[in-house]
Amino acid sequence: MLIRVGFDIAYSCPQPVATVLKLGIEHGRTPDLTEPDRLIVEPYAPLREFTDSFGNRGVRLVSPAGVTRLKTSAFVRDSGLPDVVRPDAREVPVQELPTDVLRYLVGSRYCEVDKLGSFAWAQFGTVKPGWTRVQAIFDFVHNHLEFGYPHARATRSAAEGLEERLGVCRDFTHLSIALLRAMNIPARYCNGYLGDIGVPPDPAPMDFNAWTEVYLDGHWYTFDARHNVPRIGRIVVARGLDAADIPMIHTFGPHWLQEFTVMTDEVAEESQAAQARAA
Repeated sequence: MLIRVGFDIAYSCPQPVATVLKLGIEHGRTPDLTEPDRLIVEPYAPLREFTDSFGNRGVRLVSPAGVTRLKTSAFVRDSGLPDVVRPDAREVPVQELPTDVLRYLVGSRYCEVDKLGSFAWAQFGTVKPGWTRVQAIFDFVHNHLEFGYPHARATRSAAEGLEERLGVCRDFTHLSIALLRAMNIPARYCNGYLGDIGVPPDPAPMDFNAWTEVYLDGHWYTFDARHNVPRIGRIVVARGLDAADIPMIHTFGPHWLQEFTVMTDEVAEESQAAQARAA
């Protein structure tokens, strides 16, 4: 399967401001790109690429005063298979976890493990450990929160989402992560592309999504509290403890979003060839 991904984003700044972008497709998928996902910045600004402590691709620049536009377009080869489901996957005792996984058990900016520990154990403590317990947590979050873009609030935490019972995909993800970590199950925050491939079109489409990866039986598995079904065509951009680690655009000063368009579409091989010839 071939998936076309990309974006056209514009934001404005009242003055030149240092900026960090995390918008490039993860290192692990770069071999699947038919050509590099080159970032175009208008007006031109020098870019400095780096890799952060989570292994994510990052770019540093100084955004000028006025409007900055960011664009990219790429074709990604994908297996076309849905998210893996392994009902027999077991929880890994904390003492057996790899050292680099331990940080995905702790509280973080948006995931207050300490506040939600008693609730999590009361709600899920008697559920069969392993995949069954993890899925029970995602079923709960999926049914507990009401999705809607008007519900978005950048400062909402997992505990506030549990109380308010509404949010967007990042809120579904934060609550899932906090409950999992409270149960001593490592979980990390992911964002990336997810189009309506193999499913009916979403009446509230947004092809840039957040979801969760959960560590079970020595592997990271994908779960998604908003959709709560295996999906086709996820393309990870970045991972972290929560959304605070991987903002798409982080300016060290004020900025205002002007435009935000994302594309994630399955395309035929012939379509890519035709676009290449046109270019």
